[in-house]
Formats: sequence, structure tokens, C-alpha cells
Amino acid sequence: MNALITGISGFVGGHLADHLLAAGDMVLGATRDGRWLPDFSLPIPLVAWELGAEEAASDLCDRIATFAPDVIYHLAALSIPADCGAAGEPTAAALALNVDGVRRVLSLAQRLPKRPRIVFTSSSKVYAPIDPAKPKVAEDFPCAPTTAYGRSKLLAEQVCEEAARSAADIVVVRSFNQAGPRQDPRLMLAEWAIRMAQGEPAMEVGGLQVSLDLLDVRDGVRALRKLTLLGTSGAVYNLGSGTSRTTGDVYRSLERAVGRACPVRERDPCPRVEPIADLSRLQSVIDWKPEVPLDRTTTDVWNYWRLRVDERRRAAAQQAAQQ
Repeated sequence: MNALITGISGFVGGHLADHLLAAGDMVLGATRDGRWLPDFSLPIPLVAWELGAEEAASDLCDRIATFAPDVIYHLAALSIPADCGAAGEPTAAALALNVDGVRRVLSLAQRLPKRPRIVFTSSSKVYAPIDPAKPKVAEDFPCAPTTAYGRSKLLAEQVCEEAARSAADIVVVRSFNQAGPRQDPRLMLAEWAIRMAQGEPAMEVGGLQVSLDLLDVRDGVRALRKLTLLGTSGAVYNLGSGTSRTTGDVYRSLERAVGRACPVRERDPCPRVEPIADLSRLQSVIDWKPEVPLDRTTTDVWNYWRLRVDERRRAAAQQAAQQ
């Protein structure tokens, strides 16, 4: 299978590329400047496409047409909620990439001689607030996002829905929280691991009584590939662990990976419940279930950031010695 991945240098994109290569797929990646990040690269050719600003140029279309993708995994997005706007309305940058970027990918697909399937990654943040006593949500649960990020993803879903009515082959995947190595250091588990690796004597965190759905990214990308092969065109699928755990569970698992207790203080100790994925629809079409246990996720995240913090310390020491 030939796969084009937009946002391939991002967190999910990199893990998806790893998985597709291991499965024997041919992969082409699209990044903003056609380059890998300084500390991460794979043996995969890249094309430059600024999805938030421009339609695919003719030479880019030719390059992708020659590659002849069977599927386009559209992952490129502003995916850190804080980057999308503090209020309920998305910023211009969020709309340009998260919404208009979808339109540009669909336009490209229509111009290709061989029409690919498009797998679009949306988010559980499109859902309305839940009843804490009934946290599981299926795909028909009302959509009424409370964040700018969620709003941008819902607008993008509406673009996909309109295209599906016009015979485009699209599968929409609503991802719940994912974690694993290489995740943005501003997100919870990565941030905690970095601070522990830096040796903070006491940790201050938002809260340890938040119930949420957390899936290892490596389980997530397995499901994406299976949905490419078996998902129903025009359908929406939840993708999560389907189980509830607290942020405190995650913190204690990370402590086990570190091998020591890390004193912690909560800024907001009030309990809160986030949506948990009902996986019935997903598991009715693909043979899949989460396999990576939480302790492996936290251990791998800890080892990833511990090594990088150590590398930065050595580099700083060498620079200081040369001065």
C-alpha cells in the first residue's frame, strides 16, 4: 500500500510512519518545509507543502501523482489546544491549517488520476460536555466543543462530511488522548517526565484526580492502518483505550518508571471526568484492541526524555568548558 502522510514529522505522524514501514508499505511524507526535525528523521522521502497557506502546486501534484497514494493520512494540524486560541473561537492560524488545510488535501485528492482514501484524524474534543456519571461516549453523542481546538476539528469534520456526500472516500477518526515517546514536551506525560529528569525536588501539577481515556500512540497507529483497509467510507470512528484512568494513575506509573517517589502538589485537586471512548463501532469493523500497558508507555516516555535531558546537560557542560 502507498501512503502519503501529512504532518509526518509530528508525534502521531512519526509513529504511523514507523508502523507503515514495518508493515511493508511505501510512504511519502509532507512537511511544511520538506525537511525532518533536527532530532528525528526516517528513511522516507518528503515533499514541502505549507497546508495552512497554499493549494498544492502543479509540481507537487505531479510528484504525488507519480507516487500514486492509495491512502492519504491527513494528520497535519495545530494540535496543541493552547495554540488554537484561548477562547471558544479558533484563531486565524487554527482555521487556516485545521480547516482550510482539510479542503486543500481534498482538492489535491480530486486532482489525482487515482483517487485515494483519506483518513482524517479529528478529536474527542468535538464532543459536548458529558454527564460525569456516564462518561462513555459513542459517535452519535452530541457535538458541541467548548474549546477553540475542538471547534476547529468539528468544522473540519463538516468539510469531510460534505466531501463524502460528493463521493469522496473519507474515514474520520476521533482520537482521544494519546501518549508515547516523542510527544510535544508541553503535554502532560512528557512535561512530567522532563521535569523529573531535570531533578525537580517537588512537582506542582494541575491535578491528579482527572479521569480520562489515555491510549498509547503505537496502539493508535495500528488502528489507523486497519481502518484504512476495512473502515466504511463516510463513517466516523472513536479511537481510544475505552477505559478510564486518572491522572494520578499516570503519575504513579511514571514514578515507578523513574524508580523513586516524586513529591507532588496539586494546584486543582477537584475531581473531573473527561469522555471515555465507546469503541463498539471501531471494534465491529477491525480486529483491534489496545495492547500497550500504561507502565510500558510511561517507561518509554521516561527513557526518551531522560536521555535527552542528559544529552543537553553534557552539551552544556562541554560548551562551558570551551569558554
